[in-house]
Amino acid sequence: MNSLAKGRTHWRFNWTTLILAVVILLPAAYGFGRKFYELVILTGDEEGAFAIVPIANYLLASLGFAMLFVWAMFQGMFHDIEKPKEIMLANEAKLDAEAEEEREAWKGD
Repeated sequence: MNSLAKGRTHWRFNWTTLILAVVILLPAAYGFGRKFYELVILTGDEEGAFAIVPIANYLLASLGFAMLFVWAMFQGMFHDIEKPKEIMLANEAKLDAEAEEEREAWKGD
């Protein structure tokens, strides 16, 4: 596949992903927001206010994880997801070779 065809496929994939994200996430966020607003309105008294704190904690924790994901995405941590595996396997082979050398050294004593 030539580079022009790869570029077009990549561009098309990005736009498809963006369109699907907007079509799915915006209505979901709107529905959740309306229901949360209704919950806040209904829990104006002390008896119902207990339900808002766990939901607010959930939203803040989710926002934190979303920010970490966005930060990782902008840092380029998802460009080459195979590299950590290859580094780990190379380190394992190196450590195995060192351990084998040490075993051989102990056998010689």
